[in-house]
Amino acid sequence: MKILAVTDIHGANHKVVEMLNRENPDILIIGGDLTTYGSVQDVRNAVDSFRSVCGGLLCISGNMDSREHDSFFTEAGISINGKGHMVENIGIFGVSAAPFSPLRTPYEISEEEIGSVIQAGYRDVLGARQKILVSHAPPYGTTVDVLRSGKHVGSTAVRKFVESEQPAVVICGHIHEARGMDTIGSSTIVNCGEGFQGYYAVLSVESGNISVQNRRLQLV
Repeated sequence: MKILAVTDIHGANHKVVEMLNRENPDILIIGGDLTTYGSVQDVRNAVDSFRSVCGGLLCISGNMDSREHDSFFTEAGISINGKGHMVENIGIFGVSAAPFSPLRTPYEISEEEIGSVIQAGYRDVLGARQKILVSHAPPYGTTVDVLRSGKHVGSTAVRKFVESEQPAVVICGHIHEARGMDTIGSSTIVNCGEGFQGYYAVLSVESGNISVQNRRLQLV
């Protein structure tokens, strides 16, 4: 099974379609910031374009999206915000938004709510052999949550969960300049980077094992 994960698209839907045509994945995971202050219709149009290329689609919202986007994802049957999805004994679950910040972006929530939402989704996949957490915000105190200033701005609730439960992979984004990978215990943390710049990640699942690579569309 092949999973394509992309975050921080910010309206560049054509880039995601290019990624899908290049990789031909079984599942596309949208890890938040599909839009920048976008409408539900913007999200609907994006989802329709992605579904025309890839049948398997799972989504959370980012801090530049909104709760209304989560509602649409739920109605469309593709939300993993506080929900779990099982495929080939892999449990995929997620949490939307980002922690409160001085920027006061549209979709920010408390660390307490982040932790509660993660636990709700986790309960849906307890029986999975391997688990993948999709969080727009990266876990705090890693190489994938650090600003150019050197300040760590990830989620403490995500960090606490990962330390405790050790999901196989954590897919995240949010901090554009912190694209890359890190580990917390046995968990691989992948910040997919700026989807609007052609960055994404590919997860390959073989015999229950998950390998992760950061990739980028070829610049032209």
